[in-house]
Amino acid sequence: MTRLIFHLDMDAFYASVEQRDDPKLRGLPVIVGAPPTQRGVVCAASYEARKFGVRSAMPSVTAKRLCPAGIFVRPRMDHYRRESQSIMAIVERTGAAVEPMSIDEAYLDVSRICSAETTEASEAKALALARTLKAQIREERQLTATIGIATNKLLAKIASDHKKPDGLTVVTDAGKVAFLRPLPVRALFGVGKVTAETLNRAGIVNVGDLQDHAGDLRALVGSFGPRLKQFAFGEDDRALELGDEIKSISGEETFLRDTEDRKILRACLKEQAADISARLKRRRLGAHTVQVKVRYGDFTTLTRQFSVEEPLVEAVDIYRLGCFLLGREKLVSRPLRLLGLGVSSLREPQVQQLALL
Repeated sequence: MTRLIFHLDMDAFYASVEQRDDPKLRGLPVIVGAPPTQRGVVCAASYEARKFGVRSAMPSVTAKRLCPAGIFVRPRMDHYRRESQSIMAIVERTGAAVEPMSIDEAYLDVSRICSAETTEASEAKALALARTLKAQIREERQLTATIGIATNKLLAKIASDHKKPDGLTVVTDAGKVAFLRPLPVRALFGVGKVTAETLNRAGIVNVGDLQDHAGDLRALVGSFGPRLKQFAFGEDDRALELGDEIKSISGEETFLRDTEDRKILRACLKEQAADISARLKRRRLGAHTVQVKVRYGDFTTLTRQFSVEEPLVEAVDIYRLGCFLLGREKLVSRPLRLLGLGVSSLREPQVQQLALL
Protein backbone atom coordinates (compact mmCIF):
# COMPACT_ATOMS: atom_id res chain seq x y z
CA MET A 1 0.00 0.00 0.00
CA THR A 2 1.35 3.41 -1.00
CA ARG A 3 1.93 5.67 2.00
CA LEU A 4 0.27 9.07 1.52
CA ILE A 5 0.44 11.98 3.96
CA PHE A 6 -1.32 15.35 3.88
CA HIS A 7 0.01 18.41 5.67
CA LEU A 8 -2.89 20.85 6.10
CA ASP A 9 -2.12 24.42 7.13
CA MET A 10 -4.74 27.14 7.46
CA ASP A 11 -3.72 30.36 5.72
CA ALA A 12 -2.83 33.23 8.12
CA PHE A 13 -5.42 31.71 10.43
CA TYR A 14 -6.05 34.34 13.12
CA ALA A 15 -5.98 37.25 10.69
CA SER A 16 -8.09 35.38 8.12
CA VAL A 17 -10.77 34.75 10.75
CA GLU A 18 -10.83 38.47 11.52
CA GLN A 19 -11.04 39.35 7.82
CA ARG A 20 -13.87 36.87 7.33
CA ASP A 21 -15.83 38.18 10.31
CA ASP A 22 -15.33 41.83 9.28
CA PRO A 23 -15.44 42.16 5.48
CA LYS A 24 -14.08 45.72 5.73
CA LEU A 25 -10.72 44.19 6.68
CA ARG A 26 -10.39 42.01 3.58
CA GLY A 27 -7.36 42.82 1.47
CA LEU A 28 -5.92 45.08 4.18
CA PRO A 29 -2.81 44.59 6.38
CA VAL A 30 -4.36 43.16 9.54
CA ILE A 31 -2.19 42.76 12.63
CA VAL A 32 -3.68 40.67 15.44
CA GLY A 33 -2.28 41.89 18.73
CA ALA A 34 -2.12 44.77 21.17
CA PRO A 35 -2.31 48.28 19.67
CA PRO A 36 1.02 50.08 19.17
CA THR A 37 0.04 52.69 21.77
CA GLN A 38 0.38 50.00 24.44
CA ARG A 39 3.29 47.81 25.47
CA GLY A 40 2.18 44.75 23.57
CA VAL A 41 3.18 42.19 20.99
CA VAL A 42 1.94 40.82 17.68
CA CYS A 43 0.00 37.59 17.83
CA ALA A 44 -0.41 37.10 14.07
CA ALA A 45 -0.41 39.02 10.79
CA SER A 46 -2.27 38.79 7.51
CA TYR A 47 -0.34 38.15 4.29
CA GLU A 48 -0.79 41.83 3.43
CA ALA A 49 1.03 42.78 6.67
CA ARG A 50 3.68 40.08 6.34
CA LYS A 51 4.90 41.73 3.14
CA PHE A 52 6.17 44.56 5.34
CA GLY A 53 8.09 42.18 7.64
CA VAL A 54 5.51 41.96 10.42
CA ARG A 55 5.69 38.67 12.34
CA SER A 56 4.50 37.00 15.52
CA ALA A 57 6.06 38.01 18.88
CA MET A 58 7.28 41.31 17.43
CA PRO A 59 6.57 44.37 19.61
CA SER A 60 3.45 46.13 18.34
CA VAL A 61 5.32 49.45 18.11
CA THR A 62 7.84 47.81 15.75
CA ALA A 63 5.03 46.36 13.64
CA LYS A 64 3.48 49.81 13.34
CA ARG A 65 6.81 51.27 12.23
CA LEU A 66 7.24 48.57 9.58
CA CYS A 67 3.62 48.74 8.43
CA PRO A 68 2.20 52.24 9.12
CA ALA A 69 -1.12 51.36 7.48
CA GLY A 70 -1.52 48.20 9.59
CA ILE A 71 -4.90 47.70 11.23
CA PHE A 72 -4.51 46.33 14.76
CA VAL A 73 -7.16 43.91 16.02
CA ARG A 74 -7.16 42.48 19.53
CA PRO A 75 -6.82 38.67 19.56
CA ARG A 76 -9.85 36.50 20.36
CA MET A 77 -8.21 33.22 21.32
CA ASP A 78 -11.41 31.49 22.47
CA HIS A 79 -12.98 32.36 19.12
CA TYR A 80 -9.97 30.97 17.20
CA ARG A 81 -10.05 27.77 19.25
CA ARG A 82 -13.74 27.25 18.48
CA GLU A 83 -13.04 27.88 14.80
CA SER A 84 -10.20 25.35 14.92
CA GLN A 85 -12.53 22.74 16.42
CA SER A 86 -14.98 23.27 13.55
CA ILE A 87 -12.21 22.88 10.98
CA MET A 88 -10.78 19.76 12.63
CA ALA A 89 -14.27 18.26 12.65
CA ILE A 90 -14.33 18.68 8.86
CA VAL A 91 -10.85 17.09 8.68
CA GLU A 92 -11.94 14.10 10.76
CA ARG A 93 -14.87 13.44 8.43
CA THR A 94 -12.33 12.26 5.85
CA GLY A 95 -11.71 9.14 7.93
CA ALA A 96 -7.95 9.75 7.89
CA ALA A 97 -5.67 9.26 10.88
CA VAL A 98 -5.02 12.79 12.14
CA GLU A 99 -2.09 14.27 14.06
CA PRO A 100 -3.06 17.81 15.14
CA MET A 101 0.06 19.97 15.27
CA SER A 102 -1.42 23.24 16.44
CA ILE A 103 -4.60 25.29 16.36
CA ASP A 104 -4.32 25.67 12.58
CA GLU A 105 -2.27 22.74 11.33
CA ALA A 106 -2.45 18.93 11.10
CA TYR A 107 -0.98 15.89 9.41
CA LEU A 108 -3.36 13.34 7.87
CA ASP A 109 -2.43 9.78 6.94
CA VAL A 110 -4.75 9.00 4.02
CA SER A 111 -2.95 5.84 2.92
CA ARG A 112 -5.81 3.50 3.80
CA ILE A 113 -8.67 5.57 2.40
CA CYS A 114 -6.77 6.36 -0.82
CA SER A 115 -5.48 2.86 -1.42
CA ALA A 116 -5.69 1.71 -5.04
CA GLU A 117 -4.15 -0.88 -7.34
CA THR A 118 -1.35 1.40 -8.53
CA THR A 119 0.66 4.24 -7.03
CA GLU A 120 -0.66 6.61 -9.69
CA ALA A 121 -4.25 5.70 -8.85
CA SER A 122 -3.61 6.18 -5.12
CA GLU A 123 -2.10 9.61 -5.75
CA ALA A 124 -5.05 10.57 -7.94
CA LYS A 125 -7.48 9.61 -5.16
CA ALA A 126 -5.42 11.61 -2.64
CA LEU A 127 -5.44 14.66 -4.89
CA ALA A 128 -9.20 14.44 -5.29
CA LEU A 129 -9.65 14.10 -1.52
CA ALA A 130 -7.45 17.14 -0.87
CA ARG A 131 -9.45 19.24 -3.32
CA THR A 132 -12.69 18.13 -1.67
CA LEU A 133 -11.35 18.91 1.80
CA LYS A 134 -10.21 22.39 0.77
CA ALA A 135 -13.59 23.05 -0.85
CA GLN A 136 -15.47 21.91 2.26
CA ILE A 137 -13.43 24.19 4.51
CA ARG A 138 -13.99 27.11 2.13
CA GLU A 139 -17.73 26.43 1.85
CA GLU A 140 -18.45 25.71 5.52
CA ARG A 141 -15.99 28.09 7.21
CA GLN A 142 -15.27 30.69 4.49
CA LEU A 143 -11.54 30.17 5.04
CA THR A 144 -8.74 28.84 2.84
CA ALA A 145 -6.31 26.04 3.61
CA THR A 146 -3.09 24.95 1.94
CA ILE A 147 -2.36 21.22 1.60
CA GLY A 148 0.86 19.42 0.75
CA ILE A 149 0.70 15.78 -0.37
CA ALA A 150 3.63 13.35 -0.28
CA THR A 151 4.71 9.93 0.91
CA ASN A 152 6.06 11.20 4.24
CA LYS A 153 5.78 14.04 6.77
CA LEU A 154 8.97 15.79 5.68
CA LEU A 155 7.87 16.19 2.06
CA ALA A 156 4.22 16.93 2.89
CA LYS A 157 5.27 19.82 5.15
CA ILE A 158 7.65 21.25 2.56
CA ALA A 159 4.95 20.88 -0.11
CA SER A 160 2.46 22.90 1.94
CA ASP A 161 5.05 25.63 2.55
CA HIS A 162 5.80 25.75 -1.17
CA LYS A 163 2.68 27.50 -2.45
CA LYS A 164 0.59 29.75 -0.19
CA PRO A 165 -2.13 30.83 0.30
CA ASP A 166 -4.83 28.41 -0.89
CA GLY A 167 -2.20 26.09 -2.34
CA LEU A 168 -2.16 22.41 -3.25
CA THR A 169 1.17 20.77 -4.06
CA VAL A 170 1.92 17.10 -4.69
CA VAL A 171 5.45 15.73 -4.37
CA THR A 172 5.77 12.25 -5.85
CA ASP A 173 8.45 9.74 -4.96
CA ALA A 174 9.69 9.87 -8.52
CA GLY A 175 10.07 13.65 -8.46
CA LYS A 176 11.09 14.30 -4.83
CA VAL A 177 14.86 14.58 -5.36
CA ALA A 178 14.49 17.11 -8.17
CA PHE A 179 11.84 19.02 -6.19
CA LEU A 180 14.16 19.39 -3.20
CA ARG A 181 17.33 20.38 -5.07
CA PRO A 182 16.76 24.16 -5.43
CA LEU A 183 15.33 24.67 -1.94
CA PRO A 184 17.38 26.35 0.82
CA VAL A 185 18.81 23.93 3.39
CA ARG A 186 16.52 25.47 6.01
CA ALA A 187 13.59 23.88 4.19
CA LEU A 188 14.60 20.55 5.74
CA PHE A 189 13.19 19.45 9.08
CA GLY A 190 15.73 20.00 11.84
CA VAL A 191 17.81 22.65 10.07
CA GLY A 192 17.57 25.82 12.13
CA LYS A 193 19.39 29.10 11.86
CA VAL A 194 22.65 27.91 13.47
CA THR A 195 22.80 24.66 11.48
CA ALA A 196 22.04 26.52 8.24
CA GLU A 197 24.85 29.00 8.93
CA THR A 198 27.27 26.15 9.59
CA LEU A 199 26.31 24.46 6.33
CA ASN A 200 26.44 27.74 4.37
CA ARG A 201 29.99 28.40 5.59
CA ALA A 202 30.93 25.00 4.17
CA GLY A 203 29.46 25.97 0.80
CA ILE A 204 26.24 24.02 1.30
CA VAL A 205 23.48 26.52 0.53
CA ASN A 206 20.66 24.52 -0.99
CA VAL A 207 19.44 20.94 -0.72
CA GLY A 208 21.14 20.05 -3.97
CA ASP A 209 24.48 20.88 -2.35
CA LEU A 210 23.63 18.41 0.42
CA GLN A 211 22.70 15.74 -2.10
CA ASP A 212 26.02 16.22 -3.90
CA HIS A 213 28.18 16.50 -0.78
CA ALA A 214 30.67 13.63 -0.78
CA GLY A 215 32.10 14.17 2.70
CA ASP A 216 30.81 13.02 6.09
CA LEU A 217 28.22 15.53 7.28
CA ARG A 218 28.95 14.55 10.87
CA ALA A 219 32.02 16.76 10.65
CA LEU A 220 29.65 19.71 10.25
CA VAL A 221 26.46 18.83 12.15
CA GLY A 222 27.46 15.94 14.41
CA SER A 223 25.17 12.96 14.85
CA PHE A 224 22.45 14.68 12.81
CA GLY A 225 24.57 14.19 9.69
CA PRO A 226 23.27 10.80 8.48
CA ARG A 227 19.66 11.81 9.14
CA LEU A 228 20.17 15.11 7.34
CA LYS A 229 21.51 13.24 4.30
CA GLN A 230 18.36 11.11 4.25
CA PHE A 231 16.16 14.21 4.47
CA ALA A 232 18.07 15.77 1.56
CA PHE A 233 16.88 12.88 -0.62
CA GLY A 234 13.31 13.09 0.71
CA GLU A 235 13.52 10.03 2.92
CA ASP A 236 11.59 10.17 6.20
CA ASP A 237 10.09 7.26 8.13
CA ARG A 238 8.52 9.23 11.00
CA ALA A 239 5.04 7.99 11.87
CA LEU A 240 2.15 10.23 12.81
CA GLU A 241 1.85 10.72 16.57
CA LEU A 242 -1.79 9.96 17.22
CA GLY A 243 -1.81 10.29 21.01
CA ASP A 244 -3.33 13.37 22.63
CA GLU A 245 -0.57 13.90 25.22
CA ILE A 246 0.13 17.59 25.83
CA LYS A 247 3.71 18.45 24.92
CA SER A 248 5.49 21.23 26.75
CA ILE A 249 8.91 22.46 27.87
CA SER A 250 9.30 24.57 30.99
CA GLY A 251 11.54 25.67 33.81
CA GLU A 252 11.03 27.44 37.13
CA GLU A 253 13.05 28.89 39.98
CA THR A 254 12.22 29.25 43.66
CA PHE A 255 13.99 32.27 45.18
CA LEU A 256 15.82 32.11 48.52
CA ARG A 257 13.87 35.21 49.53
CA ASP A 258 10.61 36.48 48.04
CA THR A 259 11.44 39.22 45.56
CA GLU A 260 9.87 41.81 43.30
CA ASP A 261 13.22 43.14 42.08
CA ARG A 262 12.74 43.58 38.33
CA LYS A 263 16.43 42.99 37.57
CA ILE A 264 16.37 39.63 39.35
CA LEU A 265 13.10 38.61 37.67
CA ARG A 266 14.27 39.65 34.20
CA ALA A 267 17.55 37.76 34.65
CA CYS A 268 15.58 34.70 35.73
CA LEU A 269 13.29 34.87 32.70
CA LYS A 270 16.24 35.36 30.34
CA GLU A 271 17.98 32.28 31.70
CA GLN A 272 14.81 30.20 31.47
CA ALA A 273 14.08 31.45 27.92
CA ALA A 274 17.62 30.56 26.81
CA ASP A 275 17.27 27.05 28.26
CA ILE A 276 13.85 26.52 26.66
CA SER A 277 15.11 27.78 23.30
CA ALA A 278 18.08 25.41 23.41
CA ARG A 279 15.79 22.47 24.24
CA LEU A 280 13.42 23.40 21.41
CA LYS A 281 16.33 23.54 18.96
CA ARG A 282 17.65 20.17 20.11
CA ARG A 283 14.22 18.68 19.47
CA ARG A 284 13.94 20.70 16.24
CA LEU A 285 10.61 22.21 17.30
CA GLY A 286 8.93 25.59 17.71
CA ALA A 287 6.26 26.63 20.23
CA HIS A 288 2.95 28.39 19.75
CA THR A 289 2.16 29.16 23.39
CA VAL A 290 4.23 30.82 26.13
CA GLN A 291 3.17 30.50 29.77
CA VAL A 292 4.38 32.18 32.94
CA LYS A 293 3.83 30.80 36.43
CA VAL A 294 4.17 32.78 39.66
CA ARG A 295 3.88 31.77 43.31
CA TYR A 296 3.61 34.27 46.13
CA GLY A 297 4.73 34.04 49.75
CA ASP A 298 1.34 32.66 50.83
CA PHE A 299 1.74 29.89 48.18
CA THR A 300 -0.98 31.33 45.95
CA THR A 301 -0.03 30.19 42.45
CA LEU A 302 -1.13 31.80 39.16
CA THR A 303 -0.43 30.90 35.54
CA ARG A 304 -1.05 33.01 32.45
CA GLN A 305 -0.40 32.20 28.79
CA PHE A 306 -0.32 33.82 25.37
CA SER A 307 -0.45 32.16 21.95
CA VAL A 308 0.98 33.29 18.64
CA GLU A 309 0.33 31.98 15.15
CA GLU A 310 3.91 31.35 14.01
CA PRO A 311 6.00 28.96 16.13
CA LEU A 312 8.66 30.47 18.38
CA VAL A 313 12.21 29.14 18.66
CA GLU A 314 14.49 32.02 19.64
CA ALA A 315 15.12 32.91 23.28
CA VAL A 316 14.56 36.62 22.69
CA ASP A 317 10.98 36.02 21.49
CA ILE A 318 10.15 33.65 24.37
CA TYR A 319 11.65 36.10 26.88
CA ARG A 320 9.73 39.02 25.36
CA LEU A 321 6.41 37.21 25.69
CA GLY A 322 7.23 36.19 29.27
CA CYS A 323 7.87 39.82 30.19
CA PHE A 324 4.72 40.85 28.36
CA LEU A 325 2.60 38.41 30.38
CA LEU A 326 4.09 39.51 33.69
CA GLY A 327 3.36 43.13 32.85
CA ARG A 328 -0.05 42.69 31.24
CA GLU A 329 -1.39 40.58 34.10
CA LYS A 330 0.30 42.70 36.82
CA LEU A 331 1.71 39.51 38.33
CA VAL A 332 4.52 41.32 40.16
CA SER A 333 2.15 43.33 42.33
CA ARG A 334 3.83 41.74 45.34
CA PRO A 335 7.04 39.74 45.95
CA LEU A 336 7.35 36.38 44.22
CA ARG A 337 8.44 33.14 45.84
CA LEU A 338 8.66 31.33 42.47
CA LEU A 339 8.83 32.31 38.81
CA GLY A 340 8.41 29.87 35.96
CA LEU A 341 8.40 30.06 32.16
CA GLY A 342 7.18 27.41 29.75
CA VAL A 343 6.11 26.73 26.17
CA SER A 344 3.58 24.35 24.67
CA SER A 345 1.73 23.60 21.41
CA LEU A 346 4.98 22.37 19.92
CA ARG A 347 5.41 21.89 16.19
CA GLU A 348 7.93 22.06 13.37
CA PRO A 349 8.92 25.66 12.60
CA GLN A 350 7.81 27.07 9.27
CA VAL A 351 10.33 27.85 6.57
CA GLN A 352 9.79 31.43 5.50
CA GLN A 353 12.34 31.20 2.68
CA LEU A 354 9.98 29.10 0.55
CA ALA A 355 7.83 32.18 0.01
CA LEU A 356 10.64 33.52 -2.18
CA LEU A 357 10.38 30.69 -4.70
